Amino acid sequence: MRTPLGICSQFFFGAVALLMLSTSRADYLLGPNDLIRITVYGNEDLATETRISDSGKISFPLLGEIEVGGLSVGEAENLIERLLSDQGYVRDPQVNIAVQEYRSHEVAVLGFVNNPGRYALDTATTVTQLIALAGGVNPQGDDRTIVTRVRNGKTYREELNLKELLEEGKATEDIVAEAGDVIFVPRAPVFYIHGEVQRPGAYRLERNMTVAQAISLGGGVTPRGSLRSITIKRRSPEDRLTTIDAELDELVQKDDVIYVGERWF
Repeated sequence: MRTPLGICSQFFFGAVALLMLSTSRADYLLGPNDLIRITVYGNEDLATETRISDSGKISFPLLGEIEVGGLSVGEAENLIERLLSDQGYVRDPQVNIAVQEYRSHEVAVLGFVNNPGRYALDTATTVTQLIALAGGVNPQGDDRTIVTRVRNGKTYREELNLKELLEEGKATEDIVAEAGDVIFVPRAPVFYIHGEVQRPGAYRLERNMTVAQAISLGGGVTPRGSLRSITIKRRSPEDRLTTIDAELDELVQKDDVIYVGERWF
C-alpha cells in the first residue's frame, strides 16, 4: 500500500540526493583507511594512489610520510603544495586530491529503507540526506527514525520525525550525522480489521486515525455490516487483552484488532 509519506519521501529524498552529488567535497575530513588519489598538475610522475594508514599518514614521492588524517581535502592539498614548493621540488604546484573510497567516516542506514547499508559522510550530511542516499523510506517504513551513537563509551538514542520535517517545515530539527552513527527506520505501526468489511487485513496506522477512517481503508462495510456493532481487541500496557465497544470517532491504537459485526435485521 503506497502512503502519502512514501510519495513525499521518495520525491524529497531523491531531490536531496541529486543536490548532494553536486556539493563540493573539499571540506571532507580525511581519516584512516580512506583511499585517495593525488595528482600534481604538469607532473604526471607524482600521481599517487594511496590508502591513509591507521595513524593518519600517507607516503608521497619525494616527500616521504605526510600526516593528513584530520585534515580536510582542501587543507591536505595546501599542505602538499607547500611542502613541494618549500623543498624546491615543484614551482607553484597545483595539487588535487580525489577520494576514491570513503572508509573513515561511515554510518549505517538500516531498517525499512530501499537500500540499507553503510554510507560515507563525504560532506556535512544530515540524517535525512543519508536516508535519501539509501533510496528513501519504503512503504512499510515508519515516520520515525532512530539514531544511535556511542560517545565516550556511552550509548545515546535520538528520534527524528520524518513526516514533521517533510510536511510541517521543521527542517531545523534535522540531525547532523557523525561517523559511527546507526540510523534505523523501524516498521510503521499497523492495525487489523476484519469481519463485515470489504477488504479485511492489516493496514498502516496513521497519526490520529479514527475507527471510521480505518473502516474506510478496509473498503467500508459490506451490505451485512453494521456501524453500530464494532469492537476492538486491544492490549493494555500490562499486556492484557481487552475487548471494548468502539464508536466511529474512537482513536485507533497500534496493533488494534477492529471487528465489524453483522446487522441484526
